[in-house]
Amino acid sequence: MEQFRITLTTAEDIPALQDVLDKTNLFPSEMLPGMIAPYLSSESRSVWLTCHRNGEAVGVCFAEPEELTDGTWNMLALAVLPNLQGKKAGTALVQALEDHLKSQGQRMLVVDTSSKAKFALTRRFYVKNQYEEESRIRDFWAKGDHKVTFRKVL
Repeated sequence: MEQFRITLTTAEDIPALQDVLDKTNLFPSEMLPGMIAPYLSSESRSVWLTCHRNGEAVGVCFAEPEELTDGTWNMLALAVLPNLQGKKAGTALVQALEDHLKSQGQRMLVVDTSSKAKFALTRRFYVKNQYEEESRIRDFWAKGDHKVTFRKVL
């Protein structure tokens, strides 16, 4: 089994995380510096975690508090280099996020994904990590592509 170390994300992690984004197509990597800037300058309550293997950043997880809720957070991004998917790096990131949020007295984590067949492994990943499917909004992302929301009480 691979050994992973999870840390709070730093500015030094950005180039390697952009590579992760380029290889996973989660979102355009050029968006990352702007997305993470408020976190790095302590202007947001968001949490960014980086997964390291052999000293190299190989995965990222990002969550923000849901406005107008009592302790509910939304995991908005989770990406791991393709060659490390299925090797517990994603699980390590999610567990670290959950532990971090629990230590801060937060109570729930939600995550959205797609109903499309190409996201079947993603949905299985969340179920395997004890997330419950809470809802589906039909045709949310596009016609025939439903938003699937999972939740976990921390």
